[in-house]
Amino acid sequence: MKKKIGIIGSGAVAQSLGTGFLKHGYKTMLGTRDPVKLKDWLLENSGAEVGSFEDTAAFGDIIVLAVGGSVAQNALGIADLENLEGKTVIDATNPIAKEAPENGVLKFFTDLNHSLMESLQDYAPKVNFVKAFNSVGNAHMVDPDFESTPTMFICGNNEKAKKEVEQILKDFGWEVEDMGGAESARAIEPLCILWCIPGMLRQEWSHAFKLLKK
Repeated sequence: MKKKIGIIGSGAVAQSLGTGFLKHGYKTMLGTRDPVKLKDWLLENSGAEVGSFEDTAAFGDIIVLAVGGSVAQNALGIADLENLEGKTVIDATNPIAKEAPENGVLKFFTDLNHSLMESLQDYAPKVNFVKAFNSVGNAHMVDPDFESTPTMFICGNNEKAKKEVEQILKDFGWEVEDMGGAESARAIEPLCILWCIPGMLRQEWSHAFKLLKK
């Protein structure tokens, strides 16, 4: 039996992933502080559930954190860390700053020596964070349709958790490259900046990364 998925968040990423998990046979709950935001999504997704952040964290065997990077730690606190202890938490967040992009280049509130995911791991050391889904647009997160299978880069400190996420990604149609421990999020998170540049400059949003090997 597939594990239950709890998604903390109610924006476009959370909704796209929620629909994807349901499509692939996972029982899924989205967590929100404003249920009205998910009224239409709930009507369009038979079998879906909606609850509070805390309800969702308790519901899911695997959790997806899909909120703005600036509120990610706060969202975990509202969800109650006890509900998340020992669980795999897929970290789809990016540390995007409030400042406007510069010539199409997003600004981060972190630097290259410490990632947002590392900060979340420090805040919740008993949670098994795995970085994923942060370097592609929500329209392509599930069943990506490109000329070849794109690569999703992941990282995290817990090997079992990474294997769980790898299986989900393969179900969703991705190749997976495990880049190691949480420190590697320092390289994976900025891929969001690179991914967004064509969109910011030329409104080109239909692309993904692929690692080529010889």
